[in-house]
Order: sequence, then structure tokens, then C-alpha cells
Amino acid sequence: MLRGVRSVRQGKVFTCGEVIGHPDGDPLWPGRAPARREMTVDKDSYVRGDMAPLPGGAEFADDRIDMFLQGSTQFDALGHVWYDDQLWNGYPASGTVGGLRKASILPVAQRGVVGRGILLDMATYMGKPYLEKGDLFGLEDLLDCAKRQGVTIEKHDILCLRLGFLQLLRVQGPELFYQDFLEPGLTYSPELVDWFYEMEIPCLSTDTISNETELDPAIGVQIPLHCALMRNLGVTFNEVCNFEALAQDSQADGQWDFLYAAAPLKVAEAAGAPVNVLAIK
Repeated sequence: MLRGVRSVRQGKVFTCGEVIGHPDGDPLWPGRAPARREMTVDKDSYVRGDMAPLPGGAEFADDRIDMFLQGSTQFDALGHVWYDDQLWNGYPASGTVGGLRKASILPVAQRGVVGRGILLDMATYMGKPYLEKGDLFGLEDLLDCAKRQGVTIEKHDILCLRLGFLQLLRVQGPELFYQDFLEPGLTYSPELVDWFYEMEIPCLSTDTISNETELDPAIGVQIPLHCALMRNLGVTFNEVCNFEALAQDSQADGQWDFLYAAAPLKVAEAAGAPVNVLAIK
């Protein structure tokens, strides 16, 4: 954390959370419904006579939201994905029935995730404004991108990757964006997993929904990094970030490291929770 604090040199603050309930649509994993926000009290409540002004004349507005906890910028719980009937740390998968009694989002939320963040602009590195379906990269690309940006990835850094893919939702519209949906991104390799282990990377954060390409074409396995990094190593996954403003500023001033600070909502027994990530330079 103190290395992250030492990265604060300019006093610039960037919020990297997506807008929940965006009028042009939320970036969602296919099959999840968008957030629905509704007013429960507003001026019409008083006009209709459903509500009376408070003593002294004050009135107020109130609203509620119905959403998937992983339906916007969010953290996965360590128990979100498993295989062989075991979660992270060997907890039984049966402990997820009705709610995650182990490895839920709550311990992450209670502690928060704070440290030195490193942003790697993978889209720019690959010569594109944003990556598209089928664009893949691996460990060598990560290291080469960092070298080109002139930044050194150190032990315990929080790795943030800008792909720009979710910006296509605004450019293309939902129908084309979700057609034959396949996110670009990081692909599995034993070398990549070993590097995460040796570098003790605590958190992988990207501006995609899955933090990896969903079906790895080389091995034919779906979400292998969720299994190899999250389930096996305990790497937290922060997904659906918006790094556009941060990347533009970093391209301009050449500073790619920052204080990363995030605390997902404290939801008991949940498999994930929304978060608004702060990047402070």
C-alpha cells in the first residue's frame, strides 16, 4: 500500500467505475439483465397526495435499484468460480448453496484492495483504439507493453489492463456488440500463471467483463484464468472498469503507476459486488 501512496505525485483523481443504468445500456455478461432503478418517492408523490410534506415543509425523493451484483464494475468473490467441487483454499463447493458461506465477497469488502496500480494500455500497444473479438495476448505482450511504456512491474502491484473493448458497446450498439459474443483478452499459459505466483500479484483489473477471453482457443477451456489465478492462487478479479480517462492522461504525462483503491459493497454471502475504483496519481 505504501508503494501506492508514493505513486501519488500530481493529485489527480480518476474514478474507473461504469455508470449503472446507463441510458445507452450497461456492459453485461450475456444473460444478465440490466439494472432497473425506480423512484419510490418523488414530487408526483406529493402532488397525488400519496405523501405529505414533513413538519416544516420539506419534501424528499427516494429510489431503489434491482440489479445483478456483477452487472457493472465489480469484484468477484474468491468463491465465484470453482472446479473439482472445491473453491479457493479447498472450501467445498457445496458451501455456495443459498449463499457463499466461505470465500464470499465480504472479506474482500471489509479489507478493501489498496496498492500500487500499473496500467498497461494493451489496445494502444497492439495498434488499435480498442481491441475487438478475437484479439488475444499473453505474458510476453504484457511485459513488452510495460517496457514500451517505460514502467516496471514490481512485486505486489495491482495489474490493470486497458483493452477498450467495452467502448464498442457505445460505438456499435448492443445488437452488433453482443452478436457472436467473444471478448478479447489475456490467454492462459503455465508461464503466465507462474509469473503471477512469483510476482505475488494480488489483483487483476481490466475493462472487460471477464478479465480474459472466455474460451481459450489454444486449450479449449472456458475461463481458465478464473480457475488458475482466482481459484488456485487467490488473485482477486476486478472487472468492467473504465480506464479511458486514466489511459488518456497517462499517455499525456507518461505516468502509468498510481494509488489504486477499491472497496466493493459489503454484501453478506455474495459471489461479487459493485465497486467504484479510484486511481490517484
